[in-house]
Amino acid sequence: MSRKRKILFVCTGNSCRSVMAEGLLRQLMEQRGRKDVQVMSAGTDTMPGMGPTMETIEAMSPEGVDISGHLSQQLTPDLVRHADAIFCMAEHHREQILANLPEVQSKVFLLKSFESDLSGDMDIPDPIGQPMSVYQHCAAVIKDAVKRVADWIER
Repeated sequence: MSRKRKILFVCTGNSCRSVMAEGLLRQLMEQRGRKDVQVMSAGTDTMPGMGPTMETIEAMSPEGVDISGHLSQQLTPDLVRHADAIFCMAEHHREQILANLPEVQSKVFLLKSFESDLSGDMDIPDPIGQPMSVYQHCAAVIKDAVKRVADWIER
């Protein structure tokens, strides 16, 4: 059997944005019958073993994505090296990865980098501590971007 492609999503705490992206892409890959893709997420500044925020769980519920069992993990050089593609929620995450491992530049992207209009803000703002409406908007933006990632994987 061929090796699984490893897709890694990165945010700060691994309790909101990257968790949403991981859950959404995992769901899309399952719907498309893609068993050859492993989806993961990690945080640049997290406490390992923490669950997602209640707002994140609630924002994913209408999508039919249950991320309640997720446990946060710290981004490590090994995770970065073993990933085939890394999608960051914000430029500062990308910069942090490349400052430590510049040799991985060709596989590190911003999540919104496949948008047709690249003139706007490419960062996905952190919803932590914000009202539920901010989480819902964040989930919608991530869902759109993850669909583009899924299409890119299928190419």
